[in-house]
Amino acid sequence: MAMGMAMPKTQVRRPGRRRVMWLVVAAVLLAGVAAAAVFGPALRGYAAAGTAYAARVTCSCRFVAGRSLADCAKDKVAGMEWVRLSEDTERRSVTAVFPLLGSDEAAFEPGWGCVLRPWQG
Repeated sequence: MAMGMAMPKTQVRRPGRRRVMWLVVAAVLLAGVAAAAVFGPALRGYAAAGTAYAARVTCSCRFVAGRSLADCAKDKVAGMEWVRLSEDTERRSVTAVFPLLGSDEAAFEPGWGCVLRPWQG
């Protein structure tokens, strides 16, 4: 090699780098499955209670008090940011959804107010 010419840099590949990456991915997935097993039932319970509460209260706000859905959505309590609300004005009902975990519907029944579906009176 002539003097003054730089030697090309060779990339040093560590043996087992790909294997370490797969071990990290497997560990993260295993931790996710374990967390879902431990916290899943509680999360489903919170989702069920939250959607039932949100549907019933928002239905009353909307169809008894006569406020708009957007105005009623302001009344959600802290911790219910993930609950999404939608209305069916024809059926006079409100549906509350917690993504992937649950949903509930409440509808206005004359003489009863807003009740959760399914309902047998």
